[in-house]
Amino acid sequence: MDEIINNLILELRRGTLMLSVLSQLRERQYGYSLKERLAEQGMDIDQGTLYPLLRRLEKQGLLSSEWDVSEARPRRYYVLSASGQEVLAAMITEWQQLVKVMEHLLPQA
Repeated sequence: MDEIINNLILELRRGTLMLSVLSQLRERQYGYSLKERLAEQGMDIDQGTLYPLLRRLEKQGLLSSEWDVSEARPRRYYVLSASGQEVLAAMITEWQQLVKVMEHLLPQA
């Protein structure tokens, strides 16, 4: 039963990752700094999940990226594109509506 619960929790969290990532890319971030920022706020994300997600979001036109080679270690920085900002706004609205619905559906603890 624990395995079923863990899998369902993982699935639920996966559904929130895109919104979590987009919400933190209003400011320019590189992958590791984004991973750390999310972890500090309680949203742990594995690098093997984060980097493919960033590439997919960029391919969809929601992010733009650029390499910064000015330091010893080159880093790829990501930021929301204009389309990404639009999508984020729509997703925030949808999330807020879902939260209201779920507050009514779920028993109070």
